[in-house]
Order: sequence, then C-alpha cells, then structure tokens
Amino acid sequence: MYRYDEFDHTFVSARVEQFRDQVQRRLSGELAEDAFKPLRLMNGVYLQLHAYMLRVAIPYGTLSSRQMRMLAHIARKYDRGYGHFTTRQNIQYNWPRLSDTPDILQELASVEMHALQTSGNCIRNVTADHFAGAAADEVADPRPYAEILRQWSSVHPEFSFLPRKSKIAVTGAERDRAAIQVHDIGLHLKKDENGRLGFVVYVGGGQGRTPMIAKKIRDFLSEEDLLSYTTAIMRVYNLHGRRDNKYKARIKILVHETGAEELARQVEAEFANLKDTELKLPDSDIQAIAAYFAPATLPNRPEGWGNLARWKKADPEFARWVHQNVQPHKHPDYGMVTISLKPIGGIPGDASDEQMDIVAEIAEEYAFDEIRVSHEQNLILPHVALADLEPVYRALVAAGLATANAGLITDIIACPGLDYCALANARSIPVAQEISNRFGSAERQAEIGELKIKISGCINACGHHHVGHIGLLGVEKKGEELYQITLGGSGDEHTSIGEIIGRGFEPEKVTDAVERIVDTYLGLRRDKSETFLEAYRRVGPQPFKDALYGGGAQAAA
Repeated sequence: MYRYDEFDHTFVSARVEQFRDQVQRRLSGELAEDAFKPLRLMNGVYLQLHAYMLRVAIPYGTLSSRQMRMLAHIARKYDRGYGHFTTRQNIQYNWPRLSDTPDILQELASVEMHALQTSGNCIRNVTADHFAGAAADEVADPRPYAEILRQWSSVHPEFSFLPRKSKIAVTGAERDRAAIQVHDIGLHLKKDENGRLGFVVYVGGGQGRTPMIAKKIRDFLSEEDLLSYTTAIMRVYNLHGRRDNKYKARIKILVHETGAEELARQVEAEFANLKDTELKLPDSDIQAIAAYFAPATLPNRPEGWGNLARWKKADPEFARWVHQNVQPHKHPDYGMVTISLKPIGGIPGDASDEQMDIVAEIAEEYAFDEIRVSHEQNLILPHVALADLEPVYRALVAAGLATANAGLITDIIACPGLDYCALANARSIPVAQEISNRFGSAERQAEIGELKIKISGCINACGHHHVGHIGLLGVEKKGEELYQITLGGSGDEHTSIGEIIGRGFEPEKVTDAVERIVDTYLGLRRDKSETFLEAYRRVGPQPFKDALYGGGAQAAA
C-alpha cells in the first residue's frame, strides 16, 4: 500500500494545525458557524442531529493493521467505542467533541491517514474494487491509478470549489465491484488489442434525487493520459455545471442537459489542449506508484486443499461460512475473505473498537497485514491461505464477526438515517435490523440465494437504494415515516436503476412487504439457480405489484 513521503507528512500535519486554529476560533466565538461550516466540511467534520460526526478517508478502501488499530483507538478514546464503515469505503465516528477533532486528526496523521475532502464540493475519496490486487478476474490492480488520482485531486486549487461534490471509482476486473456506472466519473481498466493498459471512461452517473447511469464517453484512454483527460472532464464540469440550484449541480445533470455526445466533444477539445502538457503521466511515475502496490509474495500452500476439505466435513457452520464469505483468489492456494459487519439483528457497517483490534491482529498474522473496506460496508482480508481459513474463522467467531451472509438477504446496506443524520426523513437502522431478524435463518437465506437489500433514510441515497435488488427509501409524508420500495436495481457491470413499485409502506409494514416480495420470487423462479434479479428482469414488476397491492399498483408515494 502507499506510504507517505516527506511532502505528504508535512502537508497533512500543516493542515491539522490550520484546522486546530479554526476550531479554537470557532469555540471562542471569533468564527461564526456560517464561516466555520465550509472549513470543517473540508476536514470531514459534519454537524448531525445530536453531535458532530467525523468522516475519515480510507483511500480506495485499503488499510494496514497499524491503521486499523488507530481507528479502534480513536473509537475508544474519542467516541463511544465503535465506528461506522460507509459505502465510500470510509469510516465515520458519530460522537466526537468538536474540541477533540484536531487531536483526532493529529493521531490519524501519525499513521498516514486524514479526513481531507471527505466532504465539501470537491473531489471526494477515490474508491476501487475491494478485491483489487487479488481477484482472479482482474486485468490490472486499479489502486495505483486511484492513488495517482488521490494525489492529483487533494486540495486541487482549481477543483476545490466545484458546483457540487464529485466522486470517482476505478475497477480493473471483469466484474464491476466498485459500482463505477453510478459515479460522477467511472474508470474501467482494460487492455487494447496490443496489450496496452488504459481505461473505458464513464461520466455522469449518480444516485440521490435524480438517479442516473453514467454514459460511456471513451472506449479507450491510454494510462499516461489519465490525469489530462480527468482534468478535461472536471474543467468542462466546473465551467458549465449549475451553481444556481444544488439539486441540479452534479455532473449527471450537465450530461443529461447537454447530451453525452456534446459533452464528450467538449471534453475531447479540452483534452487536446492538455494531453501533451505536464499532466501526461511518465511511465516511470506510474511504475513508481505501482511499486507500492506490488503483490505480496504468496508462498505455495497446497496442503490447504486437504485441510479445508476435512474442516468443512467436520463443521457445517465453517463450511457454510467458506461457501458464502470466501471467494477464489488469483493464487489457487489462497482465498479472499469477507468479514461481514452485518450480524443478524445488528447495525450494518458498525464495528466496535475490540472488533477492529481483532481484525488487525488477524490481518497481521494470517493476511499479510492488509485489510480492505468494501462499499458494501464489510471488511475484506484479500490474501488468506486456504490452510489458514480455519484459525481465521475461529478468531472471527470469538469476535462476533463470522456471520456467513455475504451477498445474501441479511447483508444489508443501510445509511445511519434519522437516528443520526440531520438530512434524513426516516430511520434506516431499525428497518434493517427487523428485516435481518425476519430472514436470519441460515437455511432460509440459502434458499433465497443472492439478494441485495439497500436502505436509505432520505433521497440523498447514501444507502444506495436505487441500485438495490430491493431498495427501500425512507420518506416523510404528513409527518409520518413511509418507505418506498424499488425493485430491480443493480450496481454491477449490468447497472440498472430500480423501479418504484407502488405506494409506500409504514414502518411496521415494510418487513412484511419485503417478505411478500421474496415469497413471490420463490414462487416464480425457474429453479434455484435463477437469482432474484434474474427472475425480476425476466418477469417484470407486475407479479410483485399484485402480491403487494392485491392486483393493481397504487400511486407511488
């Protein structure tokens, strides 16, 4: 993983001291909240319903054990003993005191972490495939390019005050596990017919009030042109993006109103002026960054196959966990382990300080000191020998982290909702917990198969409900919470925006509605191999509307 150089250390430390002065001025009353707000947001500090919230950047979701231990320490010392991992591969602390935030940032800097640009109208944390560098279907590791983009975008003088926030995601695999088509800019690493690396470029995706799928504006962009082309996109957006209406300020609206072809023409014209400037990436620079991400030396461990077969035969719970939470690695003697942060009845994405410390210990002993955060609010150990899966599993069981539900109906994405967020209209967490409890049986989850539920407490869609196979959006109607259901969404390489199925449901009725949807699917699927999403795309919404509303959908809430 990337290590700070002298410039990075000096720069981050200087920003911490600058923010310390701003906080002191705010606390003394010298700085009014209106003036302080943009300053705190650029340092990841929000003001939520009950307290300040600090969002810490985890660039492209990659952590070392040392860094995870620091996150645990901060939860223990400055918060209430837990952190919340988010859909941007970040972590949030919900209860820090404003007066403590400079000290927290100083401690983060000691392990090469920060909270810069985790909010504000800037380029946010660049995200990537959580299996990067390990996946069998990978063309190339996208993280070096994500790091190059991070360095380029950090406090970029031209792009620090955009019309609205901008999010970039990069993937280098056949399967899209980074949801690049619902990002402002999505980059898909490919090889051309000559074997050269480059990117397919998508622009204008996003969720929120106006969900849109990104448009492909370039079939192949050479890797040396990454910064010049991204700069061209951002310049066109910065010049023409709307600043009169924050709800229409994202680049997706510009793409929609301008048209993808015209926007691509403008980007190409700007790119022509930039491609042979200092923004062109020398191969030596690409290789220098890539060297930080050189794959760990994974010794052959063929004994793991026999051991694994014996362990699975002796312990059905272990076998279920391996089947659901361990994916094939590019090295045949290894696996990629998903640590579910979705215990049955738990709060999606939360981890205690003790759990974070234990994950750090496991990663250090068994996973080459590497941890990932997925946009699905889980943790990943990307390199675990099959021969070590049993002791890893036992350690996770002891920590309450061995729930075997990755990709299943209880692996729910949920935002903090009205329990924490000042923007929310409805609660997300209690709904997620009730659904998790209703479908908690391992046998029932296995019968249902792959099914992604995503819940947002407001239209901002931090819970990615638009791309859930079943999406739940909390809205407010006549002073009461109501949950609107969408079906058929997906954030993978076949991205789709879910369809609103009908009128909303009261909090006490939403889990029953989900159950009727699931039962309808089980009754109409061709066989057990047909997933919920495949069945929905085959039959359409009508059978589900009939099940929910008795033969005819009513008007959407």
